[in-house]
Order: sequence, then structure tokens, then C-alpha cells
Amino acid sequence: MIEKRQFYIDGKWVDPTQPNDCDVHDPATEEACAVISLGTAADVDRAVVAARAAFPRWAATPLAERRALLEKLGEVMKRRHDDLAEAISLEMGAPIDFARGEQVGAGPWHLKGFLKAMDEFAWEEKFTDRETIVREPVGVVGLITPWNWPINQIALKVIPAVAAGCTCVLKPSEIAPLSALVWAELMDEAGFPAGVFNLINGDGPTVGEAMSNHPGIDMMSFTGSTRAGSAVMRGAAGSIKRVTLELGGKSPNIVFADADLQKAVRRGVTAMMENTGQSCNAPSRMIVEQDVYEEAVGLAKDVTESITVGNPREAGDHIGPLVSAAQFDKVQGLIETGIAEGARIVAGGPGRPEGFNRGWYARPTVFADVSNDMTIAREEIFGPVLSMIPFSGGEDEAVAIANDTPYGLAAYLWTGDAERGDRVGRRLRAGMVRVNGAGLSAGHPFGGYKQSGNGREGGVWGLEDFTEVKVLSQRY
Repeated sequence: MIEKRQFYIDGKWVDPTQPNDCDVHDPATEEACAVISLGTAADVDRAVVAARAAFPRWAATPLAERRALLEKLGEVMKRRHDDLAEAISLEMGAPIDFARGEQVGAGPWHLKGFLKAMDEFAWEEKFTDRETIVREPVGVVGLITPWNWPINQIALKVIPAVAAGCTCVLKPSEIAPLSALVWAELMDEAGFPAGVFNLINGDGPTVGEAMSNHPGIDMMSFTGSTRAGSAVMRGAAGSIKRVTLELGGKSPNIVFADADLQKAVRRGVTAMMENTGQSCNAPSRMIVEQDVYEEAVGLAKDVTESITVGNPREAGDHIGPLVSAAQFDKVQGLIETGIAEGARIVAGGPGRPEGFNRGWYARPTVFADVSNDMTIAREEIFGPVLSMIPFSGGEDEAVAIANDTPYGLAAYLWTGDAERGDRVGRRLRAGMVRVNGAGLSAGHPFGGYKQSGNGREGGVWGLEDFTEVKVLSQRY
């Protein structure tokens, strides 16, 4: 049993103000694998005091020195790569090869984008002969990160915050806190001054709410569910603090009849099932033109049935369990709802995969003949479940179905017509649109429209979120 009850505050590992043990469960076995302590409002106070005390000096630290410390963080991250991967695999069930590659790899990748952005960012610029626009750190920031991509989200928040000259208090998910505790060790080893980075474990209703309400925190950056993001906004309203949010998604994936159908369906299904479907930008609604719809359904069935589910500790190309009992129950309930509402299961279905009688493993599942008003087309399932929706009314109907969602984080489309790709891509109401599987570069803006949040993470946009804008007008 791993015991990690302490918090990282003011450059030291300290005991919580009061004992409050919380078990961390291994999703593969359902057994407790670690114990942490959940914090209180008093622990938040201690961390905020440390961050506020450190802020003036850190904000005044030359940009080159802040950048050098981030480069040092990158070196430490590389050295501790396997420690991060093992923590992620244990805490949230990511297969170890996926944890080593995609999950941990997100940290250095985002760091690369932020270092480039620091060099390009307009920290100061002349507006007129006597006016200068100055971008300064917003202050002490509260950061709340989720369990599904833990290092990815920590990197997207901590790196730009400290790069901009902010000091911070991080609350990782209590479901998957182990990799965040390793991250605190990385920050310490890299040599960041005491109080610049602080970490408290805790749940949302206690520590998260205390952070959102705290008058000593100038900004909240939250990634998680739309429901919880709304609670953060309500808590922050009393002190009018800035809030940036990266929330849920129900992303459309439009497949036109002129697309490379085999490639489109294969990439769409594998992207949906990656990370066991626990990604906010997963292409969970495949909207297929009627002329090729049944062929696409057959291809989706074949691809899904080729996906293996396995032990996250074993090497190989497979998906692991869902993160928790609550998540397993939610996914199973929504699969049952899809059946009850008349969708056609073509692969997978309720229950665990064959060979598993414990662990929160779900069957990779594909529903066909889904209408966009069904629950499985409206709600974010956050599991390995794909909904396939036919359309026959051309671009207008495809776009209407795609945009008919409260979310707007990501969208995908496949077509053999470059003009159509550009035309339809511009009509989709989402913060990220990828045509024909096009990739993204380090430093791109990530965030969404509508109930998928506000603000953008990554690169210069991520730096902007953590800065205030001042006009300095001088006459002598």
C-alpha cells in the first residue's frame, strides 16, 4: 500500500491540518492501492498564504530565469518519465505503453509549445510614443485538474501559470492523485522557489469550493465536468475572480460519402476507444452520409471487435479499465439506456468483456441507428461507446446535427473535397476542427464553445489566460 498523506506547501512536504484518509483504487483490481489525505479549507489557507508570499518576488523574476527553470523541469520530467507512467497506469488504469507514450508524453510536448510561446509572446509592446502595453501575471491561481489525462492537464495549467509569473495552488483529482504527487517532486527537484507551486489533495465540495471562494486566489483554472465547472464559476463570482474552464464534449465526426471510408471509420473508432473513451474531445458521434452508412456500420463493427481489452500493467496495444466504480456504473447505465431508446447495438454491449470478472472493464460498444435526440447522443458517456447517426440532406443536415449539442469542444470531418472540408469546417461550432485526421502542433489553442468552457489552453493562448493587460502611459 502506497501512503502519500502529505501536501506540498511552501517548498516542503507537510502534514494536513487534520487526518482525513482517502483510499485510491486500482481500476484493474478494484482494490485500494494507495492512501492519501483529503484537505480542508484550512489547508487551502496555508497554501494560499505561501503562494501570496512568493508572488511578488516570482512575478519580478526575469523571464529568462523562469524559462531556465522550466527547461530544468523538462530535464527532470525526462528522468522521471517511468515514475510518472507507472503512477498513471496504477491510478487511472491506462495501459502502461499508452501511459509511457501518450499520457506522459503530453508533458514534454506541451512544455515545448510553451517555451516557444514564451519567446514569441508580446510581454510588452508600444501602443503610441508614450503608451506601452504591459502583460503582467494575474496573481495567485487555483488549478483543478481531472483524472483522465492527469499530466496533460497539469502541464497545460502549471507551466503557463509559472511562465507568466503567477504562483499556484494545484488540486488534482482525488481519484487519480499519484502522478500529481510525482509532479510536485519534479517541481521541487527543478528548483522552483518555495511557494511558487503548492499542491493539496482534496475533493471538489471541500477543497475545490474553498479555492473557488478564496479571496486570496485571483484566478481559477478548472478542467472537468460541465456540472463541476458551473460550481467553480458560482464560487468565484463572490470575489469576481477570473475563471477559465475546459469542460465536457460530445464531439461530432462527419463522414461524407466521398471520404476514404475505411480510413475514416477506422480512425474514428480507434480515436473514440483510445483511453477507454475517457477523453473530453473523443469523436463520440459518427455522423455518416446515408449512401455509405451501412458499409460504415459494418466497418465500425469490424474495427471495434478487433480492439482488445487488457490488464494495464501488461505491455501491448489494448485499452484498460474505466477509472472507477462510479464511472463503470454510469457507462453501463447509458448503454442500457441506448438499448431501451431503440438504438441498434452492432458491437459490444452491457457488462464486462469476456474473461473479466473483476476490475472496471467495459466492452467497446458501437450503436447504430441513433437519432440525435437520444440520450446516448446528448450526454457525455465518457466510456468506449460510439453512436452512429445517418444523414441524407447534404452539408446542411450534417452541420445541423453536428452543432445540435450543448457542447463545442471538438469536431471532426472526412471528405475527399478540399473546398467542402474548408467550408464545412468553418461552419462547425467547436474550438478544434480536424479534417481527414490532420494533426495538431505543440502550442495550439485548446478549448471549447458553449458548455465546453471558456478560455484556451496551450501556447500563447495559454499564457494570455494567466496575464493581466496594463496600459502604461508616461509624460515627462
